[in-house]
Amino acid sequence: MAEIRDIKYVSREFSDYKQELIEFAKNYFPDSYNDFSPTSPGMMFIEMAAYVGDILSFYQDTQLQETFLQYAKEPGNLYSMAYMMGYRPKTTNTSEVELTVSQNIGANPTTNEPNWNQALVVNENATVTSTAKGKVNFFIENKIDFNYSSSYEPTNVVISQITGGIPSEFTLSKKVKAFSGTVKAVSETFTTADRFSTITIEDTNIIGILDITDNSSSDNSKWYEVPFLGQDTVFVDQANISSDVDRVPNTILLQKVPKRFVTRFNSKGQLIVQFGAGTVGADDETFTPDPTNVGMGTLQGISNLDKAFDPSNFMYTGTYGLAPSNTTLTIRYLVGGGIEANVPANSLTGYNATTSAVDDQYADTLSFNNAQAATGGKDGDTIEEIRQNTLRAFSEQKRTVTLQDYTVRALSLDPKFGTVAKAFVTHDELNSTKSSTDSIIDSNPLALSMYVLAFNNDKHLITASKTLKDNLKTYMAYYMPLTDALNIKDAFVVNIGVNFDILVRPNFNSRDVLLKCNNALQDFFKITKWNINQPINISTIYSLLDKVTGVQTVSKVEVVNKQGGDYSEYAYDIKGATRNNVVYPSYDTMIFELKFPNKDIKGRTTVL
Repeated sequence: MAEIRDIKYVSREFSDYKQELIEFAKNYFPDSYNDFSPTSPGMMFIEMAAYVGDILSFYQDTQLQETFLQYAKEPGNLYSMAYMMGYRPKTTNTSEVELTVSQNIGANPTTNEPNWNQALVVNENATVTSTAKGKVNFFIENKIDFNYSSSYEPTNVVISQITGGIPSEFTLSKKVKAFSGTVKAVSETFTTADRFSTITIEDTNIIGILDITDNSSSDNSKWYEVPFLGQDTVFVDQANISSDVDRVPNTILLQKVPKRFVTRFNSKGQLIVQFGAGTVGADDETFTPDPTNVGMGTLQGISNLDKAFDPSNFMYTGTYGLAPSNTTLTIRYLVGGGIEANVPANSLTGYNATTSAVDDQYADTLSFNNAQAATGGKDGDTIEEIRQNTLRAFSEQKRTVTLQDYTVRALSLDPKFGTVAKAFVTHDELNSTKSSTDSIIDSNPLALSMYVLAFNNDKHLITASKTLKDNLKTYMAYYMPLTDALNIKDAFVVNIGVNFDILVRPNFNSRDVLLKCNNALQDFFKITKWNINQPINISTIYSLLDKVTGVQTVSKVEVVNKQGGDYSEYAYDIKGATRNNVVYPSYDTMIFELKFPNKDIKGRTTVL
């Protein structure tokens, strides 16, 4: 019987390998070799074997380390894991800025009103350039139409010149968002429909793809970017033709897109664009169950059992979107970003734009400027940022599971589809069936109610329009589990006022102290800080006023209901809803709003 030799597997370093090999030789070959001096031929072979073992252990440990997000250090491995877990690493971060775009127009000689025929339309893709040190371009994607004004995109009008007591010239201005970057384009010609063909764009500071158009198509049809090729639908917008167009410019639609692509950065910072595998006429948008793909494999042997009973065979598709063929694609992309894109205020004045107007005699008065500095620009993600952002993306997964997920998703609706000012989600008890004894006998725990409100032009809460609710329902359905049901409803607004009395310390100006108290309350009741069904803690208001410099004592704080006229139609018994100095909301879903702080906060002062 062969001798069983003791081999230790825990040694991982050169010195450990060397010592273990020496002990192995002494134990099992004592008569064959016993010269273990540092210069002996035997020690040379032992150290060479230890060296090889150390190198192999290093590579083995490193490869294992690179499979874990927490420990990986190679950018290529981190990029792969990030994409797999739903995060897209950034090679550069664009900065954002709000621009004021202005022009002058003359007056209509008949009405002395602005002559809107002279109002310009600035076409899409205008660029604005910084005059600060270093040339930085900013990109405006959408057109700017001075003739159009809404709460979403208002046009401000001021009189800039008066002649003979009559307005003779006006200044029009609009606020627009611009992003740092320079537009570039590449073209690629495809002959045959190669499966999952790719294009590598070698610029290393790419912000993202603007669009890809098909030059061979009669309508220059667009290719759509998706998170993964298996996703066949995207959100598209359509002009809203309803009466609420001033608050909801577009309606949201889900559109199937066989022409689609995905993008990802490689470890060199280059952008890879990948297309699908289908050909024209191979429809991958409809999965048709095919019973012949399953259930017959057992006749061909035991090795086919897994394939025979695999349910995924019912949903098999080999296309994942179309592969471009017999066409030339034009890819427009944006490069730039970085720290240098955070340009200072009043530096974005140069521009390159095309304009049109019925009467363009005032076209040379067009101007751009940024009142505030651009922000957000920075270099690409560091190794640690990729790691942390990937963990966050994996936990979020763009799904709606918890009630908080639903609220966050609703508030994330793109403003071009309407702005959800407030959202509150709860289980929908109205979907439960009650017996004669008023006990719930048939409830649906998955049914949810989402109560929402919108803003008007003055940032006051109003009921959301039907178009906004329809957009929201379409948007939410895209992220909801199939088993969930969602009813979108109106929340109630209860307007309030605050009355208070304070005692002012000696040697303090009463009016100054009162003004500071008013400012503190206005900040406290700022509507952006309040949520649906949030109670009012009067003790907190006492404490807030007590901390104002110059206040000796707060003798009274009273919350009162404001109702009718310019206020909400809903009356509310504030006194009856107060328990232990806390004003509680109604059982009906509602929010407290201090609508007109300048007149609804009333304070009185006395002096010691």
